[in-house]
Amino acid sequence: MLLSRRALLIIFTLLTLESCVKTSHPINPSVQAVHHKTLRGHSKQVWQIAFSPDGRHLVSASVDGTVRMWNCPSGKLERTFTQPAGITSIAYSPDGQYIATGSYDKTVRVWRIRDGIVQTFTGHSGTVWSVAFSPDGNTIASSGEDKTVRLWSALDGTTLGILEGHDLIVWSIVFSPDGRWLASGSFDHTVKIWRGDSGTLVHTLRGHSEAIVELAFSPDSKLLATGSDDSSVKLWNVSNGTLVTTLAGDSEHVYSVAFSPDGQWLASGSRERGMLGTLWKQVAGNWFTLNPGKSIRLWQVRDGSIQHALPGLSGDIHSVAFSPDGRWLASSGETASINLWQIAVLGQSRATELRPSIVE
Repeated sequence: MLLSRRALLIIFTLLTLESCVKTSHPINPSVQAVHHKTLRGHSKQVWQIAFSPDGRHLVSASVDGTVRMWNCPSGKLERTFTQPAGITSIAYSPDGQYIATGSYDKTVRVWRIRDGIVQTFTGHSGTVWSVAFSPDGNTIASSGEDKTVRLWSALDGTTLGILEGHDLIVWSIVFSPDGRWLASGSFDHTVKIWRGDSGTLVHTLRGHSEAIVELAFSPDSKLLATGSDDSSVKLWNVSNGTLVTTLAGDSEHVYSVAFSPDGQWLASGSRERGMLGTLWKQVAGNWFTLNPGKSIRLWQVRDGSIQHALPGLSGDIHSVAFSPDGRWLASSGETASINLWQIAVLGQSRATELRPSIVE
């Protein structure tokens, strides 16, 4: 008798869960990440995703030239914004009323969500690879192929400043939550920390051996996480520019990093095929990671021992994002789809479990 696709998936899932139980090793504390939904609609890879400030929506930016707005947690597609060129980056304004996008056509666009009215900012001489709103919503920063960081008035697109100093493409920029700092990561292997108000250069961070592809400030603005093509994630003290620790995975490249809202977890996504992502956790001074390659592994970084092994999902990861309340983790990549995970801290329980859901 031939089994239906659903039946086969149920059997696969049960076998997967049995495997999880057999290989589980408890640590304290723990987190559970359960696959909730796969959001489909884009026709090409999704470069970046972002949650709205209230956590009710997720937006995705794709090479197909669209921004899609999804309801969270239902996954229903609510809005689509279209532009002529592929989109590389996206950011929500702090009040949730606008989104900014960077594009292959060298522009920054700012969309008013309620009616789709768009402003276009021009000035970059190459692809815009990253955009970010300041915490007060008054300034938009952008960076790109022309090696510069540009500061714009969010109100009318007036150029407020051009920050120079990187030798190669500036791939990622991010404001600190308190607005004091603006960080930029470049293909020149360096990270620069600028004053958020004046654009004055404060620190140049050196230590990575390959391009810096993603940055994330901790919620208290004291730490900066940097992800690199050298396969490592580094944590830096923002105030003095010193290296705190290096979290080394087994993936080919680290392509995205994000702190959970409480600052207790750091998620990273990889360019390596078959890598879902990584969850890092600091427990009693030691950093732990959920590191899924073709399987999901929980490592104790101090001595490299495997703490937990589970099956993972396939696909290169371009972006990961936590919802503001920390209940959801979203990931996107080359498959043109977005995966939504439900996060729960379990305390005295099994270590992290990422389970495939049953899809019709």
